Amino acid sequence: MNITLIGMAGAGKSTIGKALAKRLNYTFIDVDSLITQKIGMPLQALIDKQGDSALIRFEEEAILGLEQVDNCIISPGGSVIYSEKSMKHLREISKIVFLDAPFRSIVKRIPNARKRGIVGLRDRSLKELFEERLVLYNRYADFSIKIRGGENVQRLVDRVVSLCFKTES
Repeated sequence: MNITLIGMAGAGKSTIGKALAKRLNYTFIDVDSLITQKIGMPLQALIDKQGDSALIRFEEEAILGLEQVDNCIISPGGSVIYSEKSMKHLREISKIVFLDAPFRSIVKRIPNARKRGIVGLRDRSLKELFEERLVLYNRYADFSIKIRGGENVQRLVDRVVSLCFKTES
């Protein structure tokens, strides 16, 4: 089984994902890293040169390339929910957990949002993106975890494990 963590930039997908992978002895897959390795530039540079749609396209390609994966924690970018193909594929190969962090936490964790490679920030504020994406994250998630400020990473990992493995013996 695989687990995919979705949520806004700054929600803790990488931090929680790495700790979860360590706990379960799974492989951690950071989709943003796969993309930057392939294109040879930061995500923001790709957005600046080719636009938001280019990042969404590269992300979709990277996710659809995850075929023979097992026992992995997958951490896609926050914009993954803009690709139905990506989300359909992730649902087929994994359980999807939405890390639902409050907006104030997101703002604290990514003070330099305009340099972070976030799809949609050219046209909208971070708050508008947050509200738009909240609906999509909830639509695609198998499970949702409300993240409270200052919560211990290991406790969050425990919550993900509990949700994902509760129906298995």
